[in-house]
Amino acid sequence: MALNPTIQRVTDRIIIRSQGPRRAYLDRMATAAAEGPRRAHLSCGNQAHAYAPMGDDKATLVADKAPNIGIITAYNDMLSAHQPFERYPGQIRDAARAFGGTAQVAGGVPAMCDGVTQGQTGMELSLFSRDVIALAAGVGLSHNVFDAVLYLGVCDKIVPGLIMAAATFGYIPGMFVPAGPMVSGLPNDEKGKVRQEFAKGNITRAELMKAEMASYHGPGTCTFYGTANTNQMLMEFMGLHLPGTSFVNPGTELREELTRQSTKRVLEITALGDDFTPVCDVLDEKAFVNGLVGLMATGGSTNLVLHLPAMARAAGVILDLEDFSDISAVTPLMAKVYPNGLADVNHFHAAGGLQFMIANLLDAGLMHEDVKTVAGAGMSHYAREPVMDDSGFHYRDGPTESHNDRILRPASDPFAPQGGLVQLNGNLGRGVIKVSAVAKDRHVIEAPVRIFHEQHHVKAAFRAGELTTDNIIVVRFQGPKSNGMPELHSLTPTLSVLQDRGLRVALVTDGRMSGASGKVPAAIHVAPEAADGGPISLLRDGDIVRLDANNGTLECLTDLTDRTPAIADLTGNGNGVGRELFDLFRRSVGPSTDGAGVIL
Repeated sequence: MALNPTIQRVTDRIIIRSQGPRRAYLDRMATAAAEGPRRAHLSCGNQAHAYAPMGDDKATLVADKAPNIGIITAYNDMLSAHQPFERYPGQIRDAARAFGGTAQVAGGVPAMCDGVTQGQTGMELSLFSRDVIALAAGVGLSHNVFDAVLYLGVCDKIVPGLIMAAATFGYIPGMFVPAGPMVSGLPNDEKGKVRQEFAKGNITRAELMKAEMASYHGPGTCTFYGTANTNQMLMEFMGLHLPGTSFVNPGTELREELTRQSTKRVLEITALGDDFTPVCDVLDEKAFVNGLVGLMATGGSTNLVLHLPAMARAAGVILDLEDFSDISAVTPLMAKVYPNGLADVNHFHAAGGLQFMIANLLDAGLMHEDVKTVAGAGMSHYAREPVMDDSGFHYRDGPTESHNDRILRPASDPFAPQGGLVQLNGNLGRGVIKVSAVAKDRHVIEAPVRIFHEQHHVKAAFRAGELTTDNIIVVRFQGPKSNGMPELHSLTPTLSVLQDRGLRVALVTDGRMSGASGKVPAAIHVAPEAADGGPISLLRDGDIVRLDANNGTLECLTDLTDRTPAIADLTGNGNGVGRELFDLFRRSVGPSTDGAGVIL
């Protein structure tokens, strides 16, 4: 089918907008690629240092005829999603030898768990960790001895940060190798109900802990469709995973074989082979449009509205909020995965998963087929699924029908005709709202505002019985310049309880909400932020605000003329738990509409 005209129009718009930066980027990549294999430019002393610990691989490395893979790993055993990576370097080294190459761990990058820091001071370092990850990966790759890179990362800021590094080193091939989701535990909707009961004071902390431990219970990605699993979807939609890699559970035979096959494939696409595919050729404007389509079709995390512009900028591609909104308007919502539904990612994968979706979206003319991927030319590679059976590892055509239409539907019969992400514009600035899980009768909320400068103060007001009427909760001074833009996910149970009591409530913030949030209308990433003199800083308790997701507007209906911007006392939030180290980041960070980047 011919490409949807809106998808084509947005793509053309991005290409025109990006023309200058993209050309400069590709020129840099071409110059670097023309230098040939990196190790050839090192002195004997340089190489001796790099190869000293490599044992039996030394002779192969010195011969300089076999490709050498650099491994950038985000392993730690505090993140369940990253714990399986402990064994990956050994598996990759063994596979590289078997397929005629070598592999070395080039470096590690930090990987914090937002689930641990949610609602805590450490969350103020979370967004900035993305840029630190990019910098750390760059340090690892600066040794210049690698012909390709395997990136081991899954969760929230880790994949975006690694993409920023992969694009910067885009003159060499790179692939992402995930660990897969943990097996299903306590259903996410049951966990959510327990959290609400705890917020009401109806159950004990011990009962809450029991439910949380039953939900997050083993190695692998958390099973709800938050930022981590949205990242994995993106890597397939953008052609940087092997097809079908995202949602295979850890510890399975297929999971280990996919790591082996990823190693084999990345060796094949180096400059030493016949299928040279550098990252810069994969990460073009069409790849990012395909990623946006995937974000909308799956009802993915709003955090990617921040990360995708930063990722794209690293490849010379300039995205704008209007691109998200316009693509959302023509992309059907094909999946219902928690928090947008009751299923988790394991159920989604069993229902047909990404392979069904990609095939269907291609047939509907909603994705670009003519792209380069690490699997080969053409997005149709990703409509095939990997299999381990008596004949060994191979690919077969993916499902053409959903195995569960309560979880996964075709584009011709979706859960909703639009992806559910709406750009908001108005006299309070620009922001976004995700409405895929919000009831239609709550797409428009007009109410007096209650102003808070700390998420903890919202919960304190709730416990004190102060939130008993319709209102829009404004939590400002939560942007990147204020405090690093922490997620405000811990407000979800409180706001959900108010909504369940029949109140018409909404959230307006210059901060973030988690990819696990969604049932309460929330205007997020509002820019300019309050600390930057944005209009949100002019609001006072009782002002009437209208959040209209149907028309894409965010307006204060009270006259703000001659108001003096509020100035929060931020002197206490610049130290403790490492915040001192990020003062330069706060002073240098860009606006959330551009990805809240520091280094790019």
